[in-house]
Amino acid sequence: MSYFPAFLKLDDKKILIVGGGNIAYEKLDHLLDFTSDIDLIAQEFSDEMLQKIQKYGLKYETRAYKEGDIAQYAIVIVAVDDIGLQAAIFEESKAYKCLCNAVDSVDYCDFIFPSYIKKEDLTIAVSTSGASPAMAKHLRRYLQELIPQSIGSFLKEMRGLRESLPKGKERMKMLDEKAKNYIQSWSK
Repeated sequence: MSYFPAFLKLDDKKILIVGGGNIAYEKLDHLLDFTSDIDLIAQEFSDEMLQKIQKYGLKYETRAYKEGDIAQYAIVIVAVDDIGLQAAIFEESKAYKCLCNAVDSVDYCDFIFPSYIKKEDLTIAVSTSGASPAMAKHLRRYLQELIPQSIGSFLKEMRGLRESLPKGKERMKMLDEKAKNYIQSWSK
């Protein structure tokens, strides 16, 4: 089954990462593109992870996960190799109505992390619904090369126009034409 693509607003949504190794670091690094309201629990943290935690002033605890740790979180990322713990946290997440992602265990996931491109306000996500993460990665790299560096300033200009012009068909038509012309200019 495929996953429904959605972009979540993470303002006021606390995130917990359980795990302190390479995969947990990768998830933390991706999440920091969108929020820093992230806490971490792990029995051990890699040096790279500790550096990132210190750089962003994140709260962390060096200990084993215990039942109830996810009570105050909207999202939990379980980045440990212990399948039993992944399953237990996933089941517990239902009681607290928080979204759960257990890395590499789609049976214990409410959502997956897509491969994505982030250039200022532009975010493009690519997913193969788990069929081929390698394909998603290579397609992301291909698409990334197509997007000009000026995309950030163009989007700021478009945001300004949307905020300053009155709503209506004329504004929609003008903005649509401007976006179409900008994209067509890439191939010139």
